[in-house]
Amino acid sequence: MIEGNHKDTVEIVQKAPSRPGVYIMKDDKGVVLYVGKAKNLKSRLKAYLHRTDRRFTVPFLMARLTQVEYIVTETEKEALILENNLIKKHRPRYNVYFRDDKNYFSLRLNWPKEQFPRFQLVRQIKNDGARYFGPYPSSNAAKETLEFLQSIFPLRTCSDRQLKGHTRPCLEYQIKRCAAPCAGLISEEAYTQMVKDSIAFLEGRAKKLLKELNLRMREEAEKLNFEEAARLRDRIEAIKRTIEKQRIVSPKFGDLDVFGVYRENDQTSLCVLMVRKGKLLEKRSLPLITLPIPTEEIISSLICQYYAKDVPVPETVLVPLPMEEISVLEEYLTEKANHLIKIRYPKSGYGRDLLSLANSNAEQNFREVREKREEDELILRQMKDFLGLKNVPRRIECFDVSHLGGRYAVGAMVVFQDGKPRKEDYRHFRIRTVETVDDYAMLREILTRRYSKRESLPDLVVMDGGKGQLGVAEALFRDLGIGGVDLLGMAKEGRAEPEDHVYLPKRKEAVLLSRRPKLLYLLQQVRDEAHRFALSYHHKVKTKRDFHSVLDEIPGLGERKKRALLKHFSSLAQIKQVSPEELQQVKGIGPKLSVKIKAYLSKEPLPS
Repeated sequence: MIEGNHKDTVEIVQKAPSRPGVYIMKDDKGVVLYVGKAKNLKSRLKAYLHRTDRRFTVPFLMARLTQVEYIVTETEKEALILENNLIKKHRPRYNVYFRDDKNYFSLRLNWPKEQFPRFQLVRQIKNDGARYFGPYPSSNAAKETLEFLQSIFPLRTCSDRQLKGHTRPCLEYQIKRCAAPCAGLISEEAYTQMVKDSIAFLEGRAKKLLKELNLRMREEAEKLNFEEAARLRDRIEAIKRTIEKQRIVSPKFGDLDVFGVYRENDQTSLCVLMVRKGKLLEKRSLPLITLPIPTEEIISSLICQYYAKDVPVPETVLVPLPMEEISVLEEYLTEKANHLIKIRYPKSGYGRDLLSLANSNAEQNFREVREKREEDELILRQMKDFLGLKNVPRRIECFDVSHLGGRYAVGAMVVFQDGKPRKEDYRHFRIRTVETVDDYAMLREILTRRYSKRESLPDLVVMDGGKGQLGVAEALFRDLGIGGVDLLGMAKEGRAEPEDHVYLPKRKEAVLLSRRPKLLYLLQQVRDEAHRFALSYHHKVKTKRDFHSVLDEIPGLGERKKRALLKHFSSLAQIKQVSPEELQQVKGIGPKLSVKIKAYLSKEPLPS
């Protein structure tokens, strides 16, 4: 039975319907521990209640569980979608959460809408009629692909505005990376043919494309147009070299993704091999997952979250083990992709070989991540020993201030966890109490605001600065009664070749880390990240204030109407001179608002 105060929970389980749905398990503070889906809610919840569910995560969950809620759905597919959304919202401790939140680059080609389309790197795939290719597993892969395309299919690189304004070809034409449609140096028909060729290449129809290019090359040679024939020859050779680099998997395969898995204890590594038109194009390694839950559940959750983003779903998905929910996942992905999706667990043949390759890559990724973690742990321990710290600095918080002669003053805090940036914990501060050029007072303000509540204290606090900044932090921590936290300051000293000096409490001389490059590099990373974050926020505040207008303060005058006013009258001075009736000539400015604007600008009381 469920332990603790479970009377209400037992009643909820007994009243649960025998229908598909999602159940939400919480602790005594209302924090969501786990979100699960079920074909039959009553049956699944009873399995928890009577401990017939043998999954090894269940005892950990039951020890903390005090509340259960459920949401009934019409179908298993709806339960799958709802579970995925709730996991994203609550990020429960015992669920898989795919933390790779970045949007990958894709290539966009707005054809046939545009007369002379161009390739663009974009992070979002929109339903706008354009052609999209990708996404690519890294920005470097996307940029390399674009550079290669531009070298053999020289479509324009300029913006639409530049295209209309150019009358002479630019440098891109001189280096043979653009066909100069702006200057009329290529016909619309020839440009369109080049667009079609580039699409054929990106879609994997390279063999057919090569045949067509060879045919066109011979035709141009027969017409004695040797310059064009030479261009086509070079294009053919470049495509051949690229095809040779691609590993042929099997001509029988179309488009498919292969999920590989490797697991040791509670740590699971996964990777995805992307096969397109029978060729293995890319490998994407996914973040390591540390959870005591079945591998099948990890893969099921990961597939849902992986394809929930702007990732195209291929015709076939290969998984590394048999799964009960394959039919539900197929239905969900088919609806998302608008074409039939098949999920397969192959036991022999080419599919099995591909799975073996994917599993090997997942294992290699696991080894690399573990080795990197061990190296990072060693660096942190060496830092503790070499600098004489009280703690292994697993959580480091670093502070910096930025201002312009005391104006636009801001502070920033960055956080490194186990040697890696933890950006969700970053904070920036607007300086409220200091109006003069006083870096020490500004630092004291942001440190006070961060540590006055003594919540989630770090192992190490780093100040971007020398002895003075370190002294400010020491004094504040004494005043707040905070002990057990290491402090240090880091600043560049020296005239000819400034070198980073590390300042520690109760040590007169600075510590030089030039002979400990890995320790120095980590602290430099932390310090430079704090400086970057503070400076970017300073620029944001300065830009906002520089472009601030008295019009921003008028109630009821939104951004669109403000722009319309400035466009119509060209300046704030002119707006002040005109009458309310003249203001009403601007679209969206009615009689009441025009009177409000005039009253505010002339410093008269606003009409009620």
